[in-house]
Amino acid sequence: KTKEVVTKRETTLSRILTSKEHGVTDERLVHAIVALGEATANISGILSNYVNHTYAGTQNSSGDDQLKLDIDCDNAVFEAIRSSGVYAIAASEETPVETDVSSTSSTPSSSPNNKEAKEEGEESVFSLGFDPLDGSSIIDANFSVGSIFGIWPGKGVLNRTGREQIASAVAIYGPRTTLCIALPTSPHVSPEKKSCVFEVTLTNNYTTWEVSKEDIKLEPSGKVFAPGNLRATNDNENYNSLIQHYITDRYTLRYTGGMVPDVYHIFTKKKGVFTNVSSEKAKAKLRVLYEVAPLGLMVECAGGMTTHESEDGSVLDLVINDLDRRCGVCFGSVEEVKKYKEFMFK
Repeated sequence: KTKEVVTKRETTLSRILTSKEHGVTDERLVHAIVALGEATANISGILSNYVNHTYAGTQNSSGDDQLKLDIDCDNAVFEAIRSSGVYAIAASEETPVETDVSSTSSTPSSSPNNKEAKEEGEESVFSLGFDPLDGSSIIDANFSVGSIFGIWPGKGVLNRTGREQIASAVAIYGPRTTLCIALPTSPHVSPEKKSCVFEVTLTNNYTTWEVSKEDIKLEPSGKVFAPGNLRATNDNENYNSLIQHYITDRYTLRYTGGMVPDVYHIFTKKKGVFTNVSSEKAKAKLRVLYEVAPLGLMVECAGGMTTHESEDGSVLDLVINDLDRRCGVCFGSVEEVKKYKEFMFK
C-alpha cells in the first residue's frame, strides 16, 4: 500500500460519514470508523494472498486452534486502531483481554488524527470489541467471511452493554469487499439524524470507498431463515419445533455456517431471521462483546428486532460482565423474531 492510496481511502470514507445523509459530526468518531475501514482494506489484502491452511500452534479462548491467518487479521486491526490515535482499549476474540491501544502505548502516529485526539484529552477515547475474522472454518471453501466491530465511548468494554455502543460495523470479504456501518442516534451525529445502517464498497482497485446501499431497513416479515447451531435441535424440542415450522411454511434456507454472511443476508434481502440456539449437548458459542452486541446494534438500527435465545429481551441490554460471555440469539425482521418467541418461550 502507498501513502496516496491510504489517503484516498481515508478521505472518501470520511466524506461519506460526514455527509448530510449520515451526519457524523464528531471528528473523533470519523477517525475511529475510518481506522476500521483501513483494517478492512488490509485484511482484504491478506485474504487475497491466503494459500495454506497453516495453524499457529495456539488456541483462542473458545478452544479453537488458531490459524496464522486469524492472528494476521487480528494484528491488522490492532495496527489500524493504534495508528488512529482515538482508541484507548481494545479486546478481540483472538486477543481476549482489555488491551491498551492508546497512542502512548505504542509508537505514536504522525497523522493529524493523533494530534487531535491528544488535544481533546480523555473524552476523545473510544474502546473496541471485535472479531477480526469470523468464518475462518469455512474460508477454505472460498465462502464469504467477515470482521465484526463494536465501538464504545470511553475507556473499557467490561461491564458495558451493547446499547452503549456509538457505532458498529461489519466487513464482508467475498466477490466484493464491503463495510456495513450502523450509526444509532447519539451526541456524535447530527441531532436530526435517526439511527441508520448503510453499506460502502471498496472500489477502483481497493483505493476508494463508495456508498453501495443507502439507509438499509428491514421489512416486518420475510420467509428467509438461517438456522445456526442446528445440532441443538436434537435435544432442544422447542428449537426443533421452530425449524419444522420454517420447513412446513416453506421458508427459504440461506445458510453458510458463517455468522457474518448469514446475518448479512438479512440486510441484503431486507427481511428474514437468523437463529443460533443452544442446548444441553450443544452449548452457545457466540460472544456478546465480539459478535452479538455489534451485530445486534446493526439489526436494531435497521428497524429489526433481537432477543436472547431464552430470555425475552434485546441482546443490547445484556451486560458484558465477562469478555467471554456467550449466548444464543435470534436476529431479524420484527414479526419473525416474535414468531421465534412464540415457539421458544413456551
